[in-house]
Amino acid sequence: MKTGEKKESQLHYAVRLLKNEGFLALLIRALQKLQKMRHRSSRRKKDILLLGDTEDILKADWTEGSYQQPEKPIKTPCTVVWVMSPPGASGGGHQNMFRFIRHLDSMGYKNLIYLYSTNDHPSIELIKERISGFYDLDPANARWLKTGETITEGDAIFATGWETAYPVFNAHSKAKKFYFVQDFEPLFYPMGSEYVLAENTYKLGLIGITAGRWLAQKLSTDYGMKCHHYEFGSEKKLYSFTNENKRKEVFFYARPITARRGFELGLMTLQKFHEMNPDYTINLAGWDVSEYDIPFPYVNHKALKLDELSRLYNRCAAGLVISLTNMSLLPLELLATGMIPVVNDGQNNRLVSDNKYIKYAAPAPDALARAMDEVVNAENATAYAKEAAASVQHNGWEASTDKFLKVFEEELHG
Repeated sequence: MKTGEKKESQLHYAVRLLKNEGFLALLIRALQKLQKMRHRSSRRKKDILLLGDTEDILKADWTEGSYQQPEKPIKTPCTVVWVMSPPGASGGGHQNMFRFIRHLDSMGYKNLIYLYSTNDHPSIELIKERISGFYDLDPANARWLKTGETITEGDAIFATGWETAYPVFNAHSKAKKFYFVQDFEPLFYPMGSEYVLAENTYKLGLIGITAGRWLAQKLSTDYGMKCHHYEFGSEKKLYSFTNENKRKEVFFYARPITARRGFELGLMTLQKFHEMNPDYTINLAGWDVSEYDIPFPYVNHKALKLDELSRLYNRCAAGLVISLTNMSLLPLELLATGMIPVVNDGQNNRLVSDNKYIKYAAPAPDALARAMDEVVNAENATAYAKEAAASVQHNGWEASTDKFLKVFEEELHG
């Protein structure tokens, strides 16, 4: 139908409606049509949402050659740029990162924090407040990295998550470029664009310093990435053995929003454990789980503060920690308080810690529940807990931060 014919038809329809049903009916139909037109015009197309900005990803054509690290030695101490996502109040990954930044501070390095995100932009002051429990951030040394902006500062630059590796690769700088890797991030996603984009960051030519041996071995073997690693530790000021009495409680690190922590697998394990040991109190901490239908009695501790954890840990005989990618920091922290960690077996965990007091079991509810049952019903449980705590007395973070500094300076000096 031509435009003129369409308008004439609409006019005839309006006249008939006015004649047969009155002015009010005509007004209602007109308003309904106007509403539909407005709804159509206001409908936005969906944004492409990724952790990394597409502009930065498109700039980083690593297929034409990975980053060539400068050969000229860099004098130390020097200026180090850390590109990171905005920290939350209790993120373990950021706490660990700032542990090493704090160590560089103490050795005379200048650390600059570049914040990078495609969706979350809190103020620098809010971030300073969020991390005040584990780092005193100087706002003068922190800023937001804008989309597409090129980094020009620093003698060394660290990427700290897959999305930050692209702007680090793109930096117009003669800096040494590093990758502080705490997990195998492709596994955070189903196979798809984000998996591939995360995986590609291991091909950029950045020097990896990884949390534990499993990551260093995997990235060097599978992607040819140059890697060093540091060992995990336990914060002695926070975690210590204080309860030598019989313990009638157990613990589960419950993080339903973090798939790699196996929340559902953990609940099935604890359901089996509760059937075996109905007199044991089950503590869940790490997230507020009150909205979930959990098939056994439990205490919901939600997200505890760091200085509250040791008291809870000292009440528990066994702790279920499921780590389906890189190992969690928790097992050594639990051991320091005399709690025996029950952990799913696999190279991703054993290559990080071979402490004999960690109870490894197949990643199946029955096997994990039996392991917990063996721990809580052991005849020598109290003496064993004391031995377990003693086994990590030498596993403070001092050795880890010293090794980090050693390999970092070796790379800088060339």
